[in-house]
Amino acid sequence: MTSTFKFIDHGKGGASACMQIAVRDRPQPAGRQVLIDVHYAGVNRPDVLQRSGSYPPPPGASPYLGLEVSGMIAAVGPDVQDRKVGDAVCALTPGGGYAEYCLADERHCLPVPKGMDMLSAACIPENYFTVWTNVFERGKLRNGEKFLVHGGSSGIGLTAIQLASEFGAEVWTTVGNQEKADACKKAGAAHTILYKEQDFQDVIQKATKSYGVDVVLDMVGGDYINKNIHTLALNGRLVQIAFLEGSKSQIDALPVMTKRLTFTGSTLRPRSDEDKEKIAQALCEHVLPLMEQGRCTPIIHAVFPLHEAPKAHDLMESSRHIGKIALKIKDA
Repeated sequence: MTSTFKFIDHGKGGASACMQIAVRDRPQPAGRQVLIDVHYAGVNRPDVLQRSGSYPPPPGASPYLGLEVSGMIAAVGPDVQDRKVGDAVCALTPGGGYAEYCLADERHCLPVPKGMDMLSAACIPENYFTVWTNVFERGKLRNGEKFLVHGGSSGIGLTAIQLASEFGAEVWTTVGNQEKADACKKAGAAHTILYKEQDFQDVIQKATKSYGVDVVLDMVGGDYINKNIHTLALNGRLVQIAFLEGSKSQIDALPVMTKRLTFTGSTLRPRSDEDKEKIAQALCEHVLPLMEQGRCTPIIHAVFPLHEAPKAHDLMESSRHIGKIALKIKDA
């Protein structure tokens, strides 16, 4: 290993062009950290928000971009228990994934599923950690229930569709065009709603004879919050994971009482190492075996070399993509 490595530095932030290749000293893993020789890094909406200055990293996290990677463990910290040099892993990182080398806590690493390539593996952690903890732990989605996920063609959306349908839910989703609707149906959605042409609340209420849906996973916010509340069935659960249209909205809260609703949500990055470890363990138990059978695997839209990270962010911000965007750091 060289003593230095290349990474993406976004400086003081701003438009995508602020991201440039830079060089710094290779870090040494401490405690339960492992140093990963990165092959691919996933690109996620929080990266775009951090770059633009609207999503600062939590205290103690890396100031650099990149929340998930795949690669080979190149070095281990003195307290590492379960990983060793040479292991092929994908990892949820505290930042710094857009780089040739990246630190991660060993407890937040997953083994690369048997038969899966490094590209697909890099696109597991951020989306699958997020969907599992929010849909199945906070949202308590169960077999036979009706589930609505907004933005179904995003990385999060397609992950939620695949997992929810795999575990027996009837999946609804909102999308921007027919191409995205077709991709969502292929992933397992039973119903797609073109939100630019149809009102999702009206469509669902009519189709379900006013029953509604049991769980909503929303990253839109804004006016959707009130509509989600009115779309939920008795004892329904609304799970909020982002606010692309803002976190403030005037809502009618009466249905929360009359239908005994739960309005919850979470963000992943600030959660404790122990919380993330529990999610990783749940994925190893419930999801990785499915992946090794070729089911519920990431859907990849585009891959860019590291120096084209600005193009990857431009694509993310355009919302033209269907599935995941990734950066190729090195040849596997």
